[in-house]
Amino acid sequence: MTVTEIFDTMDYGPAPESAAEALAWLVDQGDRFGHFIDGAFTAPGTGFDSRNPATGEVLATLTQASETEVNAAAAAARRAQGKWERLGGPGRARHLYAIARLLQKHARLFAVLETLDNGKPIRESRDIDVPLAQRHFYYHAGMAQLMETELPDARAIGVCGQIIPWNFPLLMLAWKIAPALAMGNTVVLKPAEYTSLTALLFADICRQAGLPKGVVNIVTGDGAVGEMIVTHPGIDKIAFTGSTEVGRKIRAATAGSGKALTLELGGKSPYIVFDDADLDSAVEGLVDAIWFNAGQVCCAGSRLLVHEPVAERFHAKLRARMDKLRVGDPLDKCIDVGAVVDPVQHAAITDMVAGNTEGAVHHANVTLPERGCFYPPTLITGLSPSDRLMQEEIFGPVLVSTTFRTPGEAVQLANNTCYGLAASVWTENVNLALDIAPKLAAGVVWVNATNLFDAAAGFGGVRESGFGREGGWEGLSAYTRPKARPKALAPMPPFPAGDGAPADPLDRTAKLYVGGKQARPDGGYSRAVWSKSGALLGHVPLANRKDLRNAVEAAQAASGWARTSGHLRAQILYYLAENLSARGDEFAHRIDTLTGKRGGEKEVQAAIQRLFTAAAWADKYDGQVHGVPIRGVALAMKEPVGIIGTLCADEAPLLGLVAVMAPAIAMGNRVVLAASEPFPLAATDFYQVLETSDVPAGVVNILTGSHAELAAPLASHLGVDAVWSFSSTDLSGEIERASAGNLKRCWVNNGQATDWTAPDLRPFLEAATEVKNIWVPYGE
Repeated sequence: MTVTEIFDTMDYGPAPESAAEALAWLVDQGDRFGHFIDGAFTAPGTGFDSRNPATGEVLATLTQASETEVNAAAAAARRAQGKWERLGGPGRARHLYAIARLLQKHARLFAVLETLDNGKPIRESRDIDVPLAQRHFYYHAGMAQLMETELPDARAIGVCGQIIPWNFPLLMLAWKIAPALAMGNTVVLKPAEYTSLTALLFADICRQAGLPKGVVNIVTGDGAVGEMIVTHPGIDKIAFTGSTEVGRKIRAATAGSGKALTLELGGKSPYIVFDDADLDSAVEGLVDAIWFNAGQVCCAGSRLLVHEPVAERFHAKLRARMDKLRVGDPLDKCIDVGAVVDPVQHAAITDMVAGNTEGAVHHANVTLPERGCFYPPTLITGLSPSDRLMQEEIFGPVLVSTTFRTPGEAVQLANNTCYGLAASVWTENVNLALDIAPKLAAGVVWVNATNLFDAAAGFGGVRESGFGREGGWEGLSAYTRPKARPKALAPMPPFPAGDGAPADPLDRTAKLYVGGKQARPDGGYSRAVWSKSGALLGHVPLANRKDLRNAVEAAQAASGWARTSGHLRAQILYYLAENLSARGDEFAHRIDTLTGKRGGEKEVQAAIQRLFTAAAWADKYDGQVHGVPIRGVALAMKEPVGIIGTLCADEAPLLGLVAVMAPAIAMGNRVVLAASEPFPLAATDFYQVLETSDVPAGVVNILTGSHAELAAPLASHLGVDAVWSFSSTDLSGEIERASAGNLKRCWVNNGQATDWTAPDLRPFLEAATEVKNIWVPYGE
């Protein structure tokens, strides 16, 4: 073939990577593996085969963990945890650094084994997965070193159960194990059934690094093993990456257990191309967005939204590029798209595409290998936003597309999904890009780029893509808890009915406060509120589901509050504090009368201080610019969660309401507050302050009634984005179970008391915000 002919065809010759070293390592282990528990491998037992998806050949036989082995792993982790935490941040940093160095020394072995086990091209495992895994251990070695000075009030959670998927076996392991160990936790990790080999190689690395026994434990098996970890009473925290369906089950299974939980779930990420974009670059970006790892990426840009003026031209360029993709042996360094992980996943992709009757389907004109789990890169255009393939995650090399006319329509289409993991925006207009990015319901937004990751920038989603972040400073909260140990909170019932005369001879009718107005309860029922001495203090309405619905609708109508400036929100909070102070004596007397104690004046002053502190934070609780290794920046923007429903503290009728309301609205949220159940009249007095303090209608809504009756409707309401519960009635389990429907964020007290006099609002500010990382590359 002449040079001219080579340039005409641009054919690539094969460039195979040798698998000899990886296969030799498997042989050295006897091609059979037990579990890694308490620093040693157990004897292999009854199990299952791990196969190369590109050939179908058996690589090794793994052991299916039993309950006995999961118990042993959890017990080993528990024994090791205290000593590991007491080693201190610098001591843990040395171990993490040693692991990172060993990952570098054995980088090629990890890359080849990953490709054999998973089917992804060697270029991806060599150049992306393994270097990023190393980066996470280096980065979190630094976090461990800094923990004692930068996080002085934080301690480890304890034993962490971690369940990872098959699409990024080593990288997901690093994302979870590195921060857990850095913060002083120990780990029981279950790799995916299909792809456990690099986790077992990592276990060998842990031994070489001298990691203390029991700090890392790895058990293999199917979903039943994951279920044992999730429900194990000796595990304090669950971190799961996988499907939304399984995430819901885990949320329900852990409800009421007190286990910390982070979920990184599915996605249907939009890839938005405007008419002024560099179309050729956008096409190349799509290759990385959807055909990287054969589309088996939770944040894959699987939903293409193209500006109508350029749609036909863009699709033509895309089809031409697709036909030049190289599909084949993943160990060939010239291959673009490797194998799908397993015949089961291949069949699921095939069935979803075959079941689609809408739009035009283009399969790339490529030759597939005769054996193995290979699926051709596919584009389906002309779909409607409601079509199944536009809404459901395919998790394969399949791209679906529709068009838009205006930037506003692009945002509507992008957000028209239950997911919210990632998004890509392509435009040469930086003003347009930075206008669109904050409007997208996604935890990560890439501008003129896609699939950029780094340990310094947190990754995670909103909506049904899960909650919590992995990486960055924000990721550490998932593996730490406050050093202060809370006390048990006793249930606080209302005072019993008495026979005394009314405390106020002129009856004042308390109502609900919904949409900036006082409202009668839908059910028409009220209950009497009695003092400790038996005097009748008044009556409060009993809110029901319809009242809750009305309050949520009022909060939805006040969505513009999130777009106001922090300065404006601060001014309103200062004004609230001023007006509350003017009526301080009245509120103090009311609290003393309600509670039968003499702490009303202190509670009022504390509430005023909370309003001032929240006002101070309103324009100062800033994001960050992460130092990521690109020519550009990753902007960590703190955004409001949305609508927060709260069961307020019973023991502090005014402070317990103000302390949750103030930081929530300071960050731009709207709230639905269920007032103190035994002492609700302080809340019904407080809405008079709200009415005179320029708080926009719907930003704050106050209900009174039974916490037990409001908890489940509040937690299951699809219009509520987060639920907080500080009630003395422990409703934590019920709230967490009901929240699984749309995976809303929960902050519950698990029957433990909250110190309402603590001046630090940062735990409330953190719970009231989501971190969105916006990646903005720059330069020519």
